[in-house]
This record gives sequence, C-alpha cells and structure tokens, in this order.
Amino acid sequence: MKVHYDDEVDALYLELGDEPPEGAVEITEGVNLDTTSRGKIVGIEILDASKKIDLRTILSYRLEFDKDLITQKTA
Repeated sequence: MKVHYDDEVDALYLELGDEPPEGAVEITEGVNLDTTSRGKIVGIEILDASKKIDLRTILSYRLEFDKDLITQKTA
C-alpha cells in the first residue's frame, strides 16, 4: 500500500494495488473507491482529507493484523 497526500488540494490517496483503476464508486461525498472492471478495489481517494480524518494518524501509521486473518490467508 502506498499513501499519497497533496496538501495543495487537501487530497489523500491510498493506493492498494498495482492495477490501474477503470472506474470509481463514490461511497460518500468526497470519498471514492477506485475499482477495476472486475470490481476489485485498487485505491481510495479522500477529498478535503484534513476535514475527514486526522492526517497525523494516516501519515504515520502502523499496521496491525488480526491473527485469524493471517491464519486463514496461509491455510
């Protein structure tokens, strides 16, 4: 996952994969899911990001995984 933030327009983009998006689904005003033609989510765009989330949190995050999720993935 890659995180991109453009402070000039206050937009945050979470890149979830290498596939190029072919469409977008707006899930709420200013929050869009970029998808492939098969419906796979490859990115999340958040406009007016500083008003919707704490940017310090997302720009200095740590990943925590549910151990059951990891076990299911490797089984």
